[in-house]
Formats: sequence, C-alpha cells, structure tokens
Amino acid sequence: MNTKNIKAYAPKAREQLLTAIVQRLNQFGISADKQGKVVIQEPRISGSAMLINEKPYDIALQPSVKRLRAKANQLGYSVLTEQLAYIWFNRLCAIRYMEIHDYLEHGLRVLSHPTQSTGFQILDNPQDVAEDLGLDRNHLIDLKLANKDEELYRELLLGQCHKLHEYMPFLFEALDDDTELMLPDNLTRTDSILRSLVDDVPEEDWQNVEIIGWLYQFYISEKKDQVIGKVVKSEDIPAATQLFTPNWIVQYLVQNSIGRQWMLTYPESNLKQQMPYFIPLAEQPTEAQQRLDELTPNEINPETLKVLDPASGSGHILVEAYNTLKHIYEERGYRIREIPKLILENNLYGLDIDDRAAQLAGFALMMKAREDDRRILTREIKLNIMALQQTDHISIVKQWKALNINNDWQAGTSEQLFDEDQMPIDENDTQYQLFKQTLEAFHQAKTLGSLIDIPHTNLAGLLELKTQLATFTQSSDPQQKKVAIELLPIFDQAILLAQQYDAVIANPPYMGSKYHIKPVKDFLKENYKGFEKDLFSAFIIRNLKLTKPNGQLGFMTPFVWMFISSYENLRARLIDKETISTLVQLEYSGFDGATVPICTFTLTKGKISCLKGTYIRLSDFKGSENQGPKTLEAIQEERKRLGV
Repeated sequence: MNTKNIKAYAPKAREQLLTAIVQRLNQFGISADKQGKVVIQEPRISGSAMLINEKPYDIALQPSVKRLRAKANQLGYSVLTEQLAYIWFNRLCAIRYMEIHDYLEHGLRVLSHPTQSTGFQILDNPQDVAEDLGLDRNHLIDLKLANKDEELYRELLLGQCHKLHEYMPFLFEALDDDTELMLPDNLTRTDSILRSLVDDVPEEDWQNVEIIGWLYQFYISEKKDQVIGKVVKSEDIPAATQLFTPNWIVQYLVQNSIGRQWMLTYPESNLKQQMPYFIPLAEQPTEAQQRLDELTPNEINPETLKVLDPASGSGHILVEAYNTLKHIYEERGYRIREIPKLILENNLYGLDIDDRAAQLAGFALMMKAREDDRRILTREIKLNIMALQQTDHISIVKQWKALNINNDWQAGTSEQLFDEDQMPIDENDTQYQLFKQTLEAFHQAKTLGSLIDIPHTNLAGLLELKTQLATFTQSSDPQQKKVAIELLPIFDQAILLAQQYDAVIANPPYMGSKYHIKPVKDFLKENYKGFEKDLFSAFIIRNLKLTKPNGQLGFMTPFVWMFISSYENLRARLIDKETISTLVQLEYSGFDGATVPICTFTLTKGKISCLKGTYIRLSDFKGSENQGPKTLEAIQEERKRLGV
C-alpha cells in the first residue's frame, strides 16, 4: 500500500478535529485557562431551556453536558480533547470504509457522493433511509423542503452512528451519549473536516482494511514526536510505543507461528501454498526430529486454536491471523459462511491499553469478516478484543458486599452494609481473595497493560466468578445488578490474561528504562528482574507465560538483545530455555518509522535440543523497500532447496 496520501492526511485531520472539539466544548461551557486547567461555566436554566454563554439549548441535553463536565474534571482538558477527537476520527474513518465497500445497509454514501465531487448522496433523498436509521420520515422531509441541509445532515450522520451501535457498540456508543455533542459544526460546507477525508485519501487506498491501521499510525505521529525521547506519562505511552507493523513482517510472524503449528501436524497440507513467508524446518538431527515428533499432536481441531496479540494496536496481526485461520478452516471442510463467526469468537484475542486502538482492531476484524459473510454485522458477534481498564477507582469492599455472592448480608437493609467495621468480611474466603487480588492487579492497567500477570492457576476461579456476575446482571436487586455490569468487563480481561494460547504474536512496545515513569520502573524491577532494561524484553517473558507448552510465538523487536551485554539474561533465556525456529535481522535502517534497528523472529516455547533454526540476515540490502522482497527471495530459495 502507498501510504503517502494517508501520511499527509491523518496529522492534518487530527489538528482539524482538535480545533473543532475545542470549539464545541467551549459552546457547552468547558474551556481551559492559560495553565491548561479546566474552566467550567455553569449552565443557567430558564424554563425549558438551558443557557450556556446565554445561548439556549434543549434542557434534555443537561445530563450529557453534566457528564462532559465530569469527564473534563476527571481527565483534564488536553486528555479529554484528545479522546474526543480520537472518537470522531475513528467513527468517520469507519463510515468512510463501509460506504466505499457498500457495507451500509441502505446502500447510500453518507460522507460523499458517487457522481459529484462535493455533496452527500444521503441528502438526495433522506426519506429513503428514515426507516433503516430509525428516524422520523416526515421530519426529514420537512427539513429537506426548508433547505435546512446542515441540520438535516447532522441528524442523518448521527442516525447512522446510532444504527452502527447495534452492530459495533465498541466503536459507536449508544443513543444520547455525550460524545455526539462533540460532532463538529458546519459539516456540509466545502471546507468541512469531511472534505479532506474524502478528497485527500483516494478511494483506491481504501480497498484493503490495512488502511485503518495506517490511518491511526499517522494520526498519532505528531503526538509521538512530541513525547519520544522523554520520560513518558501514562496517557502518552500509546503514542510513544505504538508502531504499525509492515505487512510482510506480519505475514512472516503469523505464517511461522500459527501456520507452523498446523504444518507440523499436517506436513502435506496445501496451507503452505497460501503462506509465501512460511519457512519450513531445515533437515534436523535425529535427536531433534524425534523430540519434535513426540511433541507434535496427531490432529488439531481448528475451533480450539487460540491466537493472542497482547499489544494489538489497530489489529494488523489479528487480521492476518484471520487469513491463515480461514485457510485452515477451509481445508477442514467448513462452509465459508460458518468460518468468520467461528474465527472471531473462538480463535482471535487481542489486548491493548489504548481504547481507540482497540476499537479500530475490532472494526478491522469485523470488516475482514464482512468480506466472507455479508450478514456478519447482524450475528451479534462477541469479539475477544479488549482495551484494558483500570480499577483504581473501585472500592473492593463495597463492591463485594453489594454483590453479596455468599448471601452474607441482607441486601438493602441500611448503609451499614458498606461499613467494613460493622459488617466485616471473611478474609479467609478464597473467592473473596480472588476477587480482591484481581481488582488490585488492574489498578494501573492503562500503564502496565498485558505485563500484568494473572496466574493461570486462577483461571477456573475467574470463570466461576464471571458466571456469577453474568447471572447478577439480570438481578432484581438494583445495586447487585449495577455492580455486576460494572465489574464483568474487568473479569473478562482477567480471564484473557489468565488463559494460555497456542500462538502469541506481538510487536510489543519498545521503551528503554530511562524513559519509564516510577510506577513502571518499580513494577518491572519487582516482577521482571533481569529483563527490565526495555519494555519489549519484559513483554517477551510475559508472552512466554501466556503461551501453552510447545506453543508458538512471534515477535518484532529491536535487535539489540542479540548483541548488547545488558540483554544477557534475555539472550540466555531464549537460547537456553526456548527454541528459536526462525529469525530475520533487518538492515540497520531497514524499517521506516522505527528509531532503532529491528529484527523479527519466531519461537517454540520450551527447549528442543539440537533443533536447527533458519536465519536470514539483510545487512547488505539498504532501504526498507528491499527488506520484504529480499526475505521472500531467501525463503523461496530455502523452500526450493528443501523441495517444499
């Protein structure tokens, strides 16, 4: 994909959206002083109107405005504006992708017009989409006849967002969410933020869902430049560490991990014809081959294969894993319509600290599945893609008592229910201890991410707690129900971190210790001693724990671990305790966007003595444009030599 247009558009879109969000916040009485501190102007109620800066608004908006003010005070002004800009960037890019691929049910374009250089097809006959979008047909006709195109278009665009909430609630919030107040003004003007989205990125660039990741990569590029080379605050870690993985490296990682696992069990499989970057095992010594044969299962049920990206970003690795898994299912005779739902719900798992990136990962997977199943959006898919959420705001004692799992308290009798002195908890209760440990583990989830270790031995207990919470979401006790709904996502993410996977594939975050804030430094010293030099080093160790015995792993990392003395422990661990199956060392400046030299490699968890890996060194080939082709050339030569 030629990313030139996207690289020029996305940073400009970020600035446009930030400016528009600031203007909208100001309209609703939320601004910042010269020091960046939040300034709130209290609304004044006059009859059925809410007056802000003496401008009247429908009083029905008061709850949404109140929530926005609370978010501003909680997050701070700059973080709030960044979040709101992210939200609308993601939504608009999603709608643009869907309209180009004709995935919107009504079949009309929302952000553009197929035969006009400006304009919006949905405005031609708005009454035609009224039923589909759940809007009042007569009201739309009245607005059209009155030439109120700006007001009409705003209603149509929000209606489209509400409709997409039914299918993708992780990306499009529910009706009357306060974020819709932040939809920018003047959308129908020729200089609106929508025009550059349509005009600056040609339609041919939207053909592959990979564009979603590149848009996000370049959207945060200026923020990345602002924070790189400094001690990085928690809220800036995503911008400082996210790096979109080139497609050839993603193919290499997926095909030599989950693809390798399949090929070991089924060496005659035609899957290898679908995997150009797959490197067959070299001829092995007798001892290594015998051990490999002992460890290889006789058969694999595709529905049981679990693939995790623990730093999933916008989902590039997961999308490629979908491709390989799809070929595996097809080979086993599954019907093409069955495959997308099975892959999304059974096979693919992703975690990230960045809410916006996780939204895009979920969207990218849904769009990939939509290519194979035109009804996938209506099938109520439960994706296993999550942005890790913090629990530092949760009172563990109060929540435990409100759930009343063991019926220790009579619910709702008095406020003493939540008084720890009056109503003590049995600290020897194993379920309470698991509940407490789990919530405490995620106090800094937005900073530590998948490095948080939820022991695999806790999995059974966590699944039991999740079942109870799911039951309580239907409880007649309002307090019990509220707490269960709030906590269920926390236990979902705990389960994902307690599970073990057949393949763990990642482009983990890179950040040297001199840029770590104190909580990160302390956590790494306590939990990853000897591997705390860089985040990527700790991630490799964590990912090994997330992998089943004899499972497969794939990484793209700086290549310093192969040479520098400060990575001695990591190097020894990978060589002495694990099995490196393949490795590609890129040329020193062979990766655009990375500030360090890169390698990419795959492992088998556990040591298989004497097993010979395959290694490709690209030092003689300058430039990022040569790395993929030269790797492919080396792989083809090896496959030819082995007769594969």
